Amino acid sequence: MGLLSGILGNASEVDNDKLDELLADTLIESEQIEKAYQVIRDMFVFTNKRLLLIDKQGVTGSKVEILTIPYSKITKFSKESAGHFDMDSELKIWIGSETEPLTKEFKAGDNINDVYKIISSHTL
Repeated sequence: MGLLSGILGNASEVDNDKLDELLADTLIESEQIEKAYQVIRDMFVFTNKRLLLIDKQGVTGSKVEILTIPYSKITKFSKESAGHFDMDSELKIWIGSETEPLTKEFKAGDNINDVYKIISSHTL
């Protein structure tokens, strides 16, 4: 992931092997990571059971908050594809009764369609 891309808030795909140690005490039996994306130090991870939002805090990033969102709590979601001048795609997820969506930017080259299909397969 390029520094400029991270500063702009774009998400880059994360290798699942890097997450094994971080999520060793979080994932339950038979839970598999399907896709993971990183924005600077923070990540969002799609498993076959739930969506995990990982917030690394502090100067060193050693303090970590992991928020679980069960797929059953996702009420709606949308994607906006990249255009000619705007090369980024955007994913929006509405959770429960929240009026504002969780919004994530995907840089050019990251396939937002894969993530959209993961959410679709678990929520529809």
